[in-house]
Amino acid sequence: MLRKINRHLKSKIGKTPPNYSVPDLWTESVSDKAFLNYISDGEALVDPYAFYSALIETNFIENEFKTATPLSKRKQHHKVGGDWLKESVIYSSMVRTSGAWDNDRNGKLDEKNAYGFKETGTFLKMMAVLPMLKRMGIDTVYMLPIMEYSKKHKKGDLGSPYGVNDFFKLDDALKDDLLSDSFTVEEEFKAFVDAAHTLGLRVVIDIIPRTNGIDSELIREHPDWFYWIKASEKKHYKTPWVEAYKEAKAPIPKRMETVYKDKDVQRHIDMFEHNPREKNPELFEKIKDSDDILDAIAETFDLTTAPAFSDNINDPQPPWSDVTFFRMYLDHPRETRQYLDTTDRPPYMLYDTIKSNLYEGDVPNEALWKVLEDVVPFFQRNYGIDGARIDMGHALPRPLLDRIISKARNHDPDFGFIAEELDMRYAVDAREKGYNIIVGNGFMMQHRIFEGKAQKFYREAKDLFAPILGASETHDTPRIASRHGGRRLSVALTVLNMFMPRGVPFINAGQEVFEKQPMNLGLDATDADRKHLDLHDPYYNKLALFDPYQLHYTETGRHLLPATMQKLMPLRKQWLEKIVSGDDVSVIEEGVTFIGYIYTLNDKRLIVLANLNPDFHFESRMEKPISLYGYDLTKTNLLYSTHFEGKPLSLCDEQGRMHVWLDANEVRIYEI
Repeated sequence: MLRKINRHLKSKIGKTPPNYSVPDLWTESVSDKAFLNYISDGEALVDPYAFYSALIETNFIENEFKTATPLSKRKQHHKVGGDWLKESVIYSSMVRTSGAWDNDRNGKLDEKNAYGFKETGTFLKMMAVLPMLKRMGIDTVYMLPIMEYSKKHKKGDLGSPYGVNDFFKLDDALKDDLLSDSFTVEEEFKAFVDAAHTLGLRVVIDIIPRTNGIDSELIREHPDWFYWIKASEKKHYKTPWVEAYKEAKAPIPKRMETVYKDKDVQRHIDMFEHNPREKNPELFEKIKDSDDILDAIAETFDLTTAPAFSDNINDPQPPWSDVTFFRMYLDHPRETRQYLDTTDRPPYMLYDTIKSNLYEGDVPNEALWKVLEDVVPFFQRNYGIDGARIDMGHALPRPLLDRIISKARNHDPDFGFIAEELDMRYAVDAREKGYNIIVGNGFMMQHRIFEGKAQKFYREAKDLFAPILGASETHDTPRIASRHGGRRLSVALTVLNMFMPRGVPFINAGQEVFEKQPMNLGLDATDADRKHLDLHDPYYNKLALFDPYQLHYTETGRHLLPATMQKLMPLRKQWLEKIVSGDDVSVIEEGVTFIGYIYTLNDKRLIVLANLNPDFHFESRMEKPISLYGYDLTKTNLLYSTHFEGKPLSLCDEQGRMHVWLDANEVRIYEI
């Protein structure tokens, strides 16, 4: 497929006006710069056809292998069980944003610019990012949802890719105009996966089996898979509030009797209606093929799908306007039937009916489960993906989760799974379910330095049963470069995450160029986090998860983090076995802002020391000469420091006494 695309691009060289720019970071992997007109302020003006052709020929053609083949099927990568994820370095990407660029430089991202080109991200443009990731030591590209998603009641200008409307169709906006109608979006994604695989990068996708877009394509044939309310009453629809609880609570069984007795919960339950086909089968058949199925149902039946909401009692989040829950069971949960007369009562959303891991019914929605369990295998068969993260997988019925994981591994025994498990206490449970690694809570802990939470996170990681993401930010959180400490903290945490025991380094797209603007405000954020950019920045107050947005690839210092990771990756690989296992490592702590690791490998010691304090240096002295595990500290070798400022670099003074001095947000790595 890559060769076919390259032939098409070569046939178009010189046939477009020379006003197409890309970030200079995208051009660095191509040694022959014949496509280049000039570089200025971090941008390169190129002939786009010549550039992408040169990109493919330089990086992808020589080692191209069979399309739709996972990396595990290549002999040198053959493993079983998906535990390659434990050793991985992950880059999280949303194609629409990561591959976006204002190609005609008019100050905004156009759906079609003056030359007829799409400026939001595409699979072709994302290929240009892959060589940079390879240099950084990234070996796994985790992609936020790439399926066709709902534009109904969308958030922002573009809507969220998490409102998936069709599991088996790709978002057509990810197709590139440079390839015209010669290729489908499906062929372009195949080419992207092939390109990643030729560089040795695995591809992991996000799947969302618990919800679907509010106007899901599945409504046409299966309206009974969804929950319904009157369209005319939707303006009154809100998340129920349980008066007995003054703050958010988990919906554990002992609380559900109180929940069902609450008046606002009763109001909420009474809003639900039977599905349109059940109300009038003949009339539903007449309208089910309407262009806009949800509008047709609203006009004909005064019904609409009910917006989803958090499964925590009294969660302050409003309903999620663009998605609705699936009915996982066709009957009421066994645990809570006693609290409500369900005779002829329409199916309704409540904490128990939507949290099926805790509350199972007797009648699984078998037809729906068959669809959901085939989503991952579909992408395996057609595109050769290597892994998946299951969005909200913790709330799925356990039998369904087992089927999703086992069916994927039947196709590829080395398929990897990431658990969206934020609570580190459930690491054992996640591994038992078949997951390889968990997301964890690093993004909430690592920046909470003065509370001692960062130190606690790094101390406890080595004893976890499942490896955890070393993530200082995600697509749902504020950016680490916008936190107190800014770029210095971002570099320090990135380095420390590369060497934390049981940690899987995780870079959120844009983190590598110190992006400040968050993609979403879903976790650990306030509305003030919308406004980290200059007022005159075209992306001020925009959120990439919902709006057109390009990363600030031309920022000063854009090479610092990629160069740092590139420099340290050989050292990480040298100590990878110990990092992954968490064995033979000691943790050093002092105060609440200092953390250190000492790894042992045969007769060597690797010492990683970090001062997480963004404001003040750290200093510690011993009064007597000291050795470390019998090794003379005067013979330590400094391998790396995040910054040198003329301060003591040795671990001891002239008399052989231990003397540790680290500047604010400095990380040092020594070897004995």
